[in-house]
Amino acid sequence: MKRSEKEQILSEVSEVVGKATAMYLTDFTGLTVEEVTELRREFRKSGIDYKVSKNTLIRRALESAGGYEELSAKLVGPTGIAYAYDDPVMPAKIIKKFVDKHNKLSLKAAIVEKQVYDGSRLGELSSLPNRTESIAGILGCIQSPLAGVPVVMNAIARDLVSVIGEIEKKKAA
Repeated sequence: MKRSEKEQILSEVSEVVGKATAMYLTDFTGLTVEEVTELRREFRKSGIDYKVSKNTLIRRALESAGGYEELSAKLVGPTGIAYAYDDPVMPAKIIKKFVDKHNKLSLKAAIVEKQVYDGSRLGELSSLPNRTESIAGILGCIQSPLAGVPVVMNAIARDLVSVIGEIEKKKAA
């Protein structure tokens, strides 16, 4: 590979590392072409990029981003990286589902919101709520108190009508 090609790939990887909210480093040893295609398809459905790059280029891109020195030891053997931009937990869910189905892919490490996690924590990461689930939970908490407002308002209106009715009866009597 020519130096200019390496520099171009390095700048692309550095750019993606800067934009991603999460990166999942995987070891795809033993996967068939069909299995890799299936994995890429699942990532693509969720808006996640999955790229295979040379470990030296990944290492240099992470070093230029700063704060990821501890990952150097993980960059051994074939490495594919899932880059998440919107939902940092979704790649963990996809990887966990894929591992449960095929038992071939392994997670080397994950970087979620600039925090580095060992690959052994895949189960914990995949059990976190994804972006959609988090938003739904927040909206549920907001709506819960508001849902009771119409009930209370109706009860007050009924009580008010009955009080007004009692006053009218007393006036008429």
